[in-house]
Amino acid sequence: MLSEKIVTGHVFIVTAPSGAGKTSLVRAMLEKDPKVKLSVSWTTRAPRSGELDGRDYHFVDRQTFSAMLAAGEFLESALVYGNYYGTSEIWIRERITAGQDVLLEIDWQGAQQVRRLFPEAVGIFIVPPSLDVLEQRLHNRGQDSEETVARRMRVARQEISHAVEFDYVIMNDNFETALADLLAVVRAQRLRGTVQQHVYAALFSSLNNS
Repeated sequence: MLSEKIVTGHVFIVTAPSGAGKTSLVRAMLEKDPKVKLSVSWTTRAPRSGELDGRDYHFVDRQTFSAMLAAGEFLESALVYGNYYGTSEIWIRERITAGQDVLLEIDWQGAQQVRRLFPEAVGIFIVPPSLDVLEQRLHNRGQDSEETVARRMRVARQEISHAVEFDYVIMNDNFETALADLLAVVRAQRLRGTVQQHVYAALFSSLNNS
C-alpha cells in the first residue's frame, strides 16, 4: 500500500551569467509549458526599456525593499550590480502547496539560499558556448558601456564556476536546442518514479492488492 501524500509542485531554479540567454529561454519555455509559473522577483533596479512592473519584476525603492527584507518576506535576496533582488517566500509556498510548478530565475547566490530551504529544488545552469561569445552577446545588446561589459565578464567567470553545483547544465549555443533541453528537464522531473507513484496511487495500489 502506498502511503497517502499530497502531490506538491516542483521548484525549478534557472541561473546563468548575464548575456547567456536565460531570460529568452525562460520566456519561450513558459509559453510552451503553461503548467510552470514564473516567480516574479522584487528589485530596486530601475525598469529597462520594455519591462513592465509585475510582469518582469516588482520594481520598488530601497526603503520598501529593506522593510520587506526586515519583515522576513523573502525566500532569498541578493545584491547584484548595485541593486537588490528578492523572491517572495509566501508566493512560492502557496503555489507549490497547490500543486503548481514554479520557476525562479535567480543568480547562484540566491539558488544556494533557496536550496537550503527547498533541498528538492531542481537547479539548472545555462552556459554560453564560450566567454568570447558571451562578451560579443553583451556588446550586441547595446545596453551597457564598455566598462559595464568588462565588469559583467569578470562576474561571469565567477558565476560559471558555480555551474557544478547545479543538477543540470545546458549550453545555449543553439536556441532551439537549448529550449528543448530545458523543457526536457522539466518533463523528466515530473516523470520521476517517486512522483508518479503518488500521481497514480490508485493504479499502484490496485496492483499491490491483486
